[in-house]
Amino acid sequence: MLQQMQNKVVAEGKKEQELFDKFMCYCTNGADDLAKSIKDADTKIPQVESALKEAAANKAQFEADVKKHQTDRADAKEAIAAATALREKQAAAYAEEKAELDTNIGAMNKAIQSLGGAAAGAFVQTSSASSVRRLAIDMDISPADRDQVMAFLAQGQGYGYTPKSGQVVGILKQMLETMEGDLADLTDKEQKAIANYDELVSAKEKQINADTASIESKIERIGNLGVEIETMKNDLSDTGESMIEDKKFLADLDKTCKTKQAEWDARCKLRNEELLALADTVKMLNDDDALELFKKTLPGASAFLQTQVTSAEVRKEALQALSGQHSIKLDLVSLAIRGKKSELR
Repeated sequence: MLQQMQNKVVAEGKKEQELFDKFMCYCTNGADDLAKSIKDADTKIPQVESALKEAAANKAQFEADVKKHQTDRADAKEAIAAATALREKQAAAYAEEKAELDTNIGAMNKAIQSLGGAAAGAFVQTSSASSVRRLAIDMDISPADRDQVMAFLAQGQGYGYTPKSGQVVGILKQMLETMEGDLADLTDKEQKAIANYDELVSAKEKQINADTASIESKIERIGNLGVEIETMKNDLSDTGESMIEDKKFLADLDKTCKTKQAEWDARCKLRNEELLALADTVKMLNDDDALELFKKTLPGASAFLQTQVTSAEVRKEALQALSGQHSIKLDLVSLAIRGKKSELR
């Protein structure tokens, strides 16, 4: 029975050793893992902080760019509106001046044709003569030409000299050429104004389209950066908290492992003492002198056979025997004989 107890103590020791080895393995590997995690976090935190700072700066720059693009786009739209208003005024003035020149040119052509086939007296009574008189007064012609035209149109009204119709036709043709030249210049200016307006509008529309595209692109980038910044902030917070927890756990783990090692050393010492006591007991029980001494101290085998004791009591008494609390030889023999009760039956 003592040998079975020895085997049981040894088996229990192996199980406890396996559990202890696993725990100490965790102490070693877990500590290494925690140390690596702390080191990685210590390296990662400055990198995340740098990336967070850069992302915030980029976001601020994009926001400033968007405001500038919006201002430029608004200015371009205002420029188009102002140019359109001016173009409308220019077009209206051109139409008015052109209509007047067309009317005057038509009247002059009619007057020249009339003078070529009718008497002067008949011409001066027509509406064309009134138009010619007005033009002679308004247009920038030489005083001599103006006097001849006015004298021709005033026949029979006291003028001493009346020019011939051929001379007046020549003057009217010069006036016609001047008006046609003015109309050509006016039309040329209008065409240039239209071209300038179209060019300005085209350039501003391209700018507006470019600003709009930039605004949309950068607003999207701002949104993405906003998400990235929040993610990095959360990551930075989680990493910092995790590092603090890892440091605390590592400190606790070191303390726990040292405590466990001390407990294990005490347990191993106690087990070795148990095994030594059992070995000594078995050795003494196998000795002939111990057996003779045991027979002399007991009243009879029958009394021995009625004795019952648990294995725990046997172990306890064996340990007490080793500590000197009973007579070593007698008690160890008694323990052994009690344990062998079932064998004697």
